[in-house]
Amino acid sequence: MNTNSRSEAYAAAGVDIVAGYRAVELMKTHIAKTMTAGVCGDVGGFGGLFELDLTGITKPVLVSGTDGVGTKLKLAFLMNKHDTVGIDCVAMCVNDIICCGAKPLFFLDYIACGKNIPERIADIVKGVCDGCVQSGAALIGGETAEMPGFYPEDEYDLAGYCTGVVDKSRIIDNKLMQAGDVVIALPSSGVHSNGFSLVRKVFDVENADIKTPVEALGGKSVGETLLTPTRIYVKPVLALLEKVHVRGISHITGGGFYENIPRSIPDGLGARIRKDDVRVLPIFRLIQEKGGISERDMFNTYNMGVGMSIVVPADEADEALEILKANGEDAYIIGEVVESSSKIELI
Repeated sequence: MNTNSRSEAYAAAGVDIVAGYRAVELMKTHIAKTMTAGVCGDVGGFGGLFELDLTGITKPVLVSGTDGVGTKLKLAFLMNKHDTVGIDCVAMCVNDIICCGAKPLFFLDYIACGKNIPERIADIVKGVCDGCVQSGAALIGGETAEMPGFYPEDEYDLAGYCTGVVDKSRIIDNKLMQAGDVVIALPSSGVHSNGFSLVRKVFDVENADIKTPVEALGGKSVGETLLTPTRIYVKPVLALLEKVHVRGISHITGGGFYENIPRSIPDGLGARIRKDDVRVLPIFRLIQEKGGISERDMFNTYNMGVGMSIVVPADEADEALEILKANGEDAYIIGEVVESSSKIELI
């Protein structure tokens, strides 16, 4: 750790350079778990280096995604739990690029805080590293910015960036989709990382008791349930792509079913989703009841228990379900593709 670089004037202004160095030292053990064969060098340089292994790839296409955790972070502050929001940050990026068929290669994070508390920063990065391990990506760099006067001392923001690669011939092409194809659901772990402005309003999280166990949530508290990290679907989907002709994938994020499923549907076709077949999680029932929210608004805001939808040919649906279940996903069918001028219909 660098102990020579310390500015008394900068420290008096609220920025502790040495605390930043200590945070890096604390997170190195976690970062080491994410290292893959392509990583060149160590964290701490001015840029993260990664060597591409293009074995079996004829025309490599890089696919990138970036996102943050949003106001779900408010729950982390209130619960004083910071070691899982990093998983959310990774998930929001890697789940997006897998929709193109891309395998994540590396990830970078950005943390901005009011006060650099090394142990808390290390907890945040631990979550990022856990997400990287789940998705097979390496954490090759990042930035921690201490910004007193801009953020309150006990608050921070977290964002990330991921790059993956896919052979051009294997980019998922929804032009091959046709009426009769099947829509498969991959279950979510909960609210994931979207719609938290409404969640916070419904539960009045800043003032209400969110730490007491709730029977409707299986004995977990509202706070604990809401902080459940976003499920990462990379490895099961990559396994599926090796065996099945996938014609479309949607990551169900903000905007729910109505916004995200149509993004993978070509003009002239629509996804007909059977609402009764959707395995709605208890947290969504509670949000709807407590907030007096219409069913349509719920499906237009939240994933409702479906974190990702995948379109496959009907004659490959059984094989797809078997592969997904063998890879830890309790996947099930929620609808089919039909000829339609509307890209989604919930019946």
